[in-house]
Amino acid sequence: LVSGHFFQILFSETLIGLILGISVRFFVMSLQIAGSIAGQSTSLAQVFGGSIGEPMPAMGHVLVVAGLALALLLGLHVKMVIFLIMSYHVLPLGLFIDAAVWSQWATSQVTMLFSLAFTLAVPFLILTLLYNVTLGVINRAMPQLMVVFVGAPLITFSGLFLLFLVAPVLLSVWTATLDSFFTNPFGTQR
Repeated sequence: LVSGHFFQILFSETLIGLILGISVRFFVMSLQIAGSIAGQSTSLAQVFGGSIGEPMPAMGHVLVVAGLALALLLGLHVKMVIFLIMSYHVLPLGLFIDAAVWSQWATSQVTMLFSLAFTLAVPFLILTLLYNVTLGVINRAMPQLMVVFVGAPLITFSGLFLLFLVAPVLLSVWTATLDSFFTNPFGTQR
C-alpha cells in the first residue's frame, strides 16, 4: 500500500515537472521561432549553410543566446526555484489535475508561444513587405534592371541592421513576458 502511494506521487510529480519544464521551454522556442521567421523573411535563413548541428537561422541563434544570457543575468535561476516552490500551492503533492484543465492550460501556453514569436518577428516582416513593394515598383518602372541583384545585398544589410536596432527591444519584451509568466503561471495568458 505504501509503495503504491509512492509510485502515485512519483508519477504525478514527474508529470507536473515535465509540464512545467515544457512551459518554460516554450519561451526559448518563441525566440527560435521569431528568429526563424526573421531569418526567412530577410533572406538570412542559411547564413552558415547547414554547417551547424541544429538547423536554426543565425538570427534565431543570436536571439536565443542573447535571451538566455539576459534571463540568467536577471535571475532566472532564482525565479525558477521560486516558481517550483510556489507551484506546490496550486498543485499539491500527489494531486492529479483533470486532463481537461491541463489541455486548456497547454492550449493557452502554445497560443502564447506563437503570439510572442510573431510579435517579436513583426519588425522583420514589415521590413520585408516594404522591400518587396519597393522592388516591385522598381521592376515595373525599369523592367530591364535585374532587381534581385540590386535588392539582395540591400535586404541582407537591412535585416542585420534591423536586428542590431531592435534586438534590445525584442529581448526586453521577451523578458517582460517571461517575468509575467513566472509571477502568474496558471492565470490567464495574453
